[in-house]
Amino acid sequence: MRLRSQLDLPFLTEVEHYYTRKVLKYGATPLGVDWSCQSTQELRFAQLLMLVNFAAPFALNDLGCGYGALLAYVVKHQSRCDIDYLGIDLSPAMIRAASKLWGRHRGAKFAIGSACSRTADYSIASGIFNVKLGRSRREWEGAIEKMLVNLHSCSRRGFAVNFLAPLDLGQMQRIELYRTLPDPWCRFCERNFDASVELLGAYGLREFTLLVRYQKIN
Repeated sequence: MRLRSQLDLPFLTEVEHYYTRKVLKYGATPLGVDWSCQSTQELRFAQLLMLVNFAAPFALNDLGCGYGALLAYVVKHQSRCDIDYLGIDLSPAMIRAASKLWGRHRGAKFAIGSACSRTADYSIASGIFNVKLGRSRREWEGAIEKMLVNLHSCSRRGFAVNFLAPLDLGQMQRIELYRTLPDPWCRFCERNFDASVELLGAYGLREFTLLVRYQKIN
């Protein structure tokens, strides 16, 4: 599946090039999506997937799917679940890698894009807010708001996202990364989406996860 769905954010081309270089250099590995190792990658997935009821059939959007690592985690830990999975990524190279690994998997499809292109029960985005490159904080936060609105509009039951948390005073910070406290984004989701927001933060990584559940099913 090669559908294209785009948000009106021209600078995302820079982000696409960043991740394309990573996957071409490191392949379908955590380093290929600019992450350190598989164990912490899977720890992230475990938090995000707390949103999902695996006992019933469900459709899932995976925005920023990379090479399909979250789908691999689901298959490994929830092998009997009935999932209709759509992975979306900015990078054509990522989608090629994902399609090579999972293109024949029952219920799995992949699309090039910067936004969800269909309505699913749940939508998940892991790590897509982290790399702002040379953009200002204000500009990047405006982009995050648009991406959250897209996740909301394409989810019937809710969505889950993660953010990098601030470092301690004196720790060296990469200026191209976006870090934030949870409160502004909890308030944004509660105010704009008529949602309850569960904050997960004590799982051993310098980040946090938001599980956004709707008061009424969309």
